Amino acid sequence: MSGPRMQLRGLNRPALQALLIGASAGGVEALLQLLEDLPQGYRLPVVCLLHVPDRNDSLLADLLGRRLRLPVKEAEDKEYLRGGVVYVAPAGYHLSIEGDHSFSLSREEPRHFSRPSIDILFESAADAYGAALAAALLTGANEDGAAGLLAIQQAGGLTLVQEPGDAQVPTMPEAALALLQPDFLLPLASLRVLLAELDTPPC
Repeated sequence: MSGPRMQLRGLNRPALQALLIGASAGGVEALLQLLEDLPQGYRLPVVCLLHVPDRNDSLLADLLGRRLRLPVKEAEDKEYLRGGVVYVAPAGYHLSIEGDHSFSLSREEPRHFSRPSIDILFESAADAYGAALAAALLTGANEDGAAGLLAIQQAGGLTLVQEPGDAQVPTMPEAALALLQPDFLLPLASLRVLLAELDTPPC
């Protein structure tokens, strides 16, 4: 049964099929806070993109994997998204989601000095999932992700932003708020509760 908070953009919101989370500076601790309570059997695939140096391959996946109840792995090229798995974008590659809901990795030029780029992930997922997508933008030190979150909103998806005052570094959420009015603007503690609600398909 969907609660009233899920009805902000109309009563006929389609069931969500994926959740994306983008963050930069301060993002490791934010991701741990946000995801550590998600139960085994969570219905949605969760894709996390955190700006990390090129050489930090797999460190984030290992760290999250030790703390979360859900299985955690790095996203692989041509791999299909599966519910109940937390995927981490690998360092040094842009991560996109194709129309058949598989991952695609590329070495195109950085965007906002970042590779992987949150914008590229969000924009590709907006095309792939449309209104069946939720995405959250958290703490971070640049503007990556704001344009991508706007693309998700324009495609009918659900948009979540961490309150700038709650973020370790507010630049990223502030950049999002300069472009759009998100469906939910909340501190991490409230976003954490909301993520559990997103798992329930609308009736």
